[in-house]
Amino acid sequence: MAAKTILFPTDFSTASDAALAHAETLAKQAGAKLLIVHIEEPPLAYGGGELYYGLPEPNSARIRNMLEDVKPTDPAVPFEHRLTMGDPAAEVVRIAAEDKVEMIVMGTHGRTGLTRMLMGSVAEAIVRRSPCPVLTYREVDTKLSKAAT
Repeated sequence: MAAKTILFPTDFSTASDAALAHAETLAKQAGAKLLIVHIEEPPLAYGGGELYYGLPEPNSARIRNMLEDVKPTDPAVPFEHRLTMGDPAAEVVRIAAEDKVEMIVMGTHGRTGLTRMLMGSVAEAIVRRSPCPVLTYREVDTKLSKAAT
């Protein structure tokens, strides 16, 4: 029987950081390996001057270093890093199918309205096309939740 694998895609955002703890806990409970992946989008995606998570000009070596910093806090949880290039949703779905992962655990930004319509939702595309269950974790903004009470 093949070892169990949980796929954890990261975009280096705080939402991804928060979801890592959940992915780690599930991997530990299931005796699974974490497959930590980042999908580097083709350079044309940044032609408009957008920053790539704090990097003015993305370069694969810097992104690889950022990816290698993403790891479980518990050294007993096995993990592997993978960096690939392409459309984030399509690549996550492809990797999940090829590696026959049991689950995908990922953070989501929780965009709504016009922002979601213009930017799309990687998480939604993954949920729709995934060959396995997907757990999405939306980090709660404590400032907003305090204002609502």
